[in-house]
Amino acid sequence: MILDLRKFIERERPIWDELDQLLRRMENDPAAKLTLADAERAHYLYERTSSALVRITTFAAEPTLIAFLQGLVARAYSELNDNRARTRKFRLKTWFFVTFPRTFRQYRRYFWFALLLTVAGGLFGGGAVTFDPQAKSILLAEFPHLLGNPADRVREEEHSTPSRLEGEHTTFSAYLMTHNARVALSCLALGMTWALGTIILVFYNGVILGAVIADYIRAGQSVFLAGWLLPHGVIEIPAILIASQGGLLLGQALIGWGSDQTIGQRLRQISNPLVTLACGACLLLVWAGIVESFLSQYHAPVIPYFAKISFGILELAALVFFLGFFGNSGSEAFTKKNQPRIDANRREDKKNKSNR
Repeated sequence: MILDLRKFIERERPIWDELDQLLRRMENDPAAKLTLADAERAHYLYERTSSALVRITTFAAEPTLIAFLQGLVARAYSELNDNRARTRKFRLKTWFFVTFPRTFRQYRRYFWFALLLTVAGGLFGGGAVTFDPQAKSILLAEFPHLLGNPADRVREEEHSTPSRLEGEHTTFSAYLMTHNARVALSCLALGMTWALGTIILVFYNGVILGAVIADYIRAGQSVFLAGWLLPHGVIEIPAILIASQGGLLLGQALIGWGSDQTIGQRLRQISNPLVTLACGACLLLVWAGIVESFLSQYHAPVIPYFAKISFGILELAALVFFLGFFGNSGSEAFTKKNQPRIDANRREDKKNKSNR
């Protein structure tokens, strides 16, 4: 009988962690074949975890822990009984709603770093336009339609005919999709430069964004700016950051900080996550292109700014919920809840090993 649940978890947790890591390795590289030693070890870990699940279910009322172990055992059973010589059937719905958000969360620290770079670039660009009259013509030289007075552009947009893009929406949205996808994939591909190219490009994108925002705010056109950028920008910008997340992950794999694996092993381990992040970002950009062509280009009085801003806020909330919670499992929730204790146990194990 389990008398001390805390001690039981502390004793068994390394087994669960090892099984989880082995399963992740198998899931990330479906074509990989286990050695005999790995297969025997996986079978032992599976039996040990199954036994722990039975004991927890019988002697303890711990729903979160039970859900965690059930998820782990189910994954292990599926992997160990799968015919790995057979190519797995790809399910788009499962990939998009489960694999993509899970992969995003697994490597979210790279996303936050990309976001930090964008914010830093935005502050630089906004500050340059605010304090240096010549900065705008330099920073926005590649965007002639943004070089004029924002108030004049707003006046022109608000008095243009609603049918100015009639018959061209599809062409324009296709152009936006391909252009933005090219930028996103460039951010990812530049991870091959040990992520230096990714860092520079992400910072540069932030500079341009910050310069435009500062220019319109200074001209008193904040409402127009929000109504113009929010509907598509709340999807487009995170999508490019997700692709940049992949570039930073690739750079880290090439550098190999804190890893004892070979470069080939590291690249094989992240191959599936990279494809997932790239494809997920491109799908988001498809939606952003449609919204920008069919909604963002119409301004008041055709479409009230309040409606466009509200739509953008709803999109952002949906994206945050999707990336933050879709595909969540009992295993993920339990690990997050107990992460401080897990980390402390790992540090203690390393300390004990070093003392030996």
